[in-house]
Amino acid sequence: MLFSINSANVDQYATRLSPGQAQLLHSLKGYRMDVFPSKRSCGYPDQFYQRTKAATGVAKLGSDGWTLMDGYAAAVPFPIPRSGAEVIWNHKLRYQGQGLSWSYYTVVPPKNGGIGEPMSSDELILLPMADPKTGDLKGAKGVEALFVNVATAPAQVAGDAVLAHAFVDKPNDIWLYFAGQRRVRRAPTYGHDAPILNLENLMNVDAFLMFNGPMDRYDFKLLGKREMIVPYNWIALANPADKLTDVVQPSYLNRDLARYEHHRVWVVEATVKPGLRHVFPKRTFFVDEDTWGIVVEDLYDAQGKLQRVMESGPFVAHEIGSCVWQATVSHDLVAGRYVADRLPMGKTPSDWAAGRDGRVKASSFEPDALRRSNVR
Repeated sequence: MLFSINSANVDQYATRLSPGQAQLLHSLKGYRMDVFPSKRSCGYPDQFYQRTKAATGVAKLGSDGWTLMDGYAAAVPFPIPRSGAEVIWNHKLRYQGQGLSWSYYTVVPPKNGGIGEPMSSDELILLPMADPKTGDLKGAKGVEALFVNVATAPAQVAGDAVLAHAFVDKPNDIWLYFAGQRRVRRAPTYGHDAPILNLENLMNVDAFLMFNGPMDRYDFKLLGKREMIVPYNWIALANPADKLTDVVQPSYLNRDLARYEHHRVWVVEATVKPGLRHVFPKRTFFVDEDTWGIVVEDLYDAQGKLQRVMESGPFVAHEIGSCVWQATVSHDLVAGRYVADRLPMGKTPSDWAAGRDGRVKASSFEPDALRRSNVR
């Protein structure tokens, strides 16, 4: 370890932290960020580099400023971004394999102490735009991702499911299934700033995986690039052999496990468009230069006050030759609580090669599959 940042010395490092990171250090007793030597451990398969080089200049945005109109599969769409929207598309289509299968816990510790009752989920994700056989956007039929999540615990939500078909040029198709009703329902409003089910209004749908879904409510301004201290090589927070109670603490994740490094990031400021609304009218994304993943995000309320701070750090999945993301933490400064998402402790190891090797198939993402619960 190089050094540790805490409430006593946070101002010394303020220029290399986001406002949200600094606020966490100031406001949470005992909170610290341990900073280690930087390791640029995240790369891509050779074919991905070759396709990115060949695809340079192919991807284009529509006249609305955010719709992706063209682009190669298995490639960075905008390797030399000129706008904030292009950086966000690089995040949305960042390479993390062709699809995955994972089981994890989501924890929302209560204000009165302890960690509460963890929620358990099984999840499948298929990423057509990461498959070189897809060719390009037309070959993917405009599909950005297919997603299905089935709750497995606690008992009152076990069997409930969410299914999403995410597109690059139109609103997502979303279905909800509630096991007690045995009925699949379309949920066209379950997106953007709708609260994620069962998370006590502490995380919104478009904050899952740091940012997802349509980009139509924001203008994205590219503020440039800077060096920051960000979460990186978070493999210690993705160890199924650990105990959940050793990772999750009442006010924050175990600081012995959260690694930070100096890295260059793209900075993108999102502001809500005139005439539209979002519970967070302003968001600042800090996007890792090497992986295009959002590693830090600050979210501001309608009064311009910082309300939430999110972090997620990449780590290497050797089976696909790329970095991936798992643990995500979102602190709500107003509520004084946090959400720890996608924690695999005590679960089967995540299967990052499931899409490439055919263990995740498109047939699992049809509405009828929810009733069959074939992803549990």
